[in-house]
Amino acid sequence: MGYTFEPNRRYAKAFGSNLRISRKNAVLICRVIRKKKLKVAKRLLEDLVAKRRDLDGRYYSKTVPEILNLLKSCEKNADFQNLSKENLFVHASAHHGSIARRRRRKSGFGSRMKMTNVEIFLIERGKLSIPDPAKKKERAKTEHKSEHKADGKEVKHETKHGGHHKEKQEN
Repeated sequence: MGYTFEPNRRYAKAFGSNLRISRKNAVLICRVIRKKKLKVAKRLLEDLVAKRRDLDGRYYSKTVPEILNLLKSCEKNADFQNLSKENLFVHASAHHGSIARRRRRKSGFGSRMKMTNVEIFLIERGKLSIPDPAKKKERAKTEHKSEHKADGKEVKHETKHGGHHKEKQEN
């Protein structure tokens, strides 16, 4: 499975496929840490693991460590790409994983195992991403530029389509 979207700013990403955690709990944890600074989200998850803080009376002891490991992996990817840690914001999302069934036994015949895909982006805010060269050329064609000669007799105008035409000025 690929990533859900491509941010237009500089980013680092990590993807956990078929994690053995509840999708419902993963979605809830991802919703809590989404749009938070990296430092805040990481501290929240570490507090949940250490049971210093809870969410609605629960610690989500199986889900939170998996998401925290993925967040740390994403942070290492951000370090490798030289992203500024102070400007990183978390975007996390969880989705259904592949379907796996338990082997046949007396009880729980045909029951499904919980599997979840989790993706985490650390998006750098404050700085824009490196511009796309194709878009830059397109923008240059649409701009209106005018160039004047030193004596003021001849004026060049660039049109929308990049062509030139000359106009004579009279004094």
